[in-house]
Amino acid sequence: MMRLAHATACVCLLTTASLAAAQALAPASEWASYRDAYRSVVVFEKYGGAKNLLQSHLQLIPREKGVLEEGVQLVLAGKTVQTSLALDALGRGVLPLVKAAYDENAVLAPNRKIGPFTLQPRVTIAPRADNVYDTDELRAACAQALAYARHVDATARSRQCVGVRMVFPKKGVEASVKLRRPQGEQALPITPGPAFSGDVDADFPAVNYRFGAERAQVITYSAPLAIVPLLE
Repeated sequence: MMRLAHATACVCLLTTASLAAAQALAPASEWASYRDAYRSVVVFEKYGGAKNLLQSHLQLIPREKGVLEEGVQLVLAGKTVQTSLALDALGRGVLPLVKAAYDENAVLAPNRKIGPFTLQPRVTIAPRADNVYDTDELRAACAQALAYARHVDATARSRQCVGVRMVFPKKGVEASVKLRRPQGEQALPITPGPAFSGDVDADFPAVNYRFGAERAQVITYSAPLAIVPLLE
């Protein structure tokens, strides 16, 4: 069984474009309704299917590239509630489910000016603490992500999970991924790209691994920011 890192870890798996479209919130603005954000993420919390290999975050997506710098947080402000959500390099955080904030229809806004933005729920594959991923376990996690995508979006019923994308920070760590087989290890190519479909920031180091017939292990030198299921 896959040993999962703590739920607040930065590494997650990306959902598909169809799932993202189904879960989209309000049009871009400089603030967002807590109620809308709550309704979008509580779907995953109430989902009764298998999800032990998945995790859920809320992503802040700015309209302009390059404004989501280190230190940006999402502030939750209501009449009696005020707190802030720490965000990772992809702009994701865990939305607290607070009844008072829902009742007061509290506001979510960045702690600094970044211009118009949207909020997007993201369901991804949970990371392993040892950075060693058996391909059978990745398949199982991807199958859970596909089942959830089909639960929230009927158009995903025609899709299949063909692999995963591992996304890494732009700086501070070495992005290195190897495929380990009985006959040896092979380095997998790293190319720049977005973590999620539609992200304006499209130059994160990423590795796309497509499932093959053989059993193997995917080894990462450092923890990925996100492990995204590839649904096609």
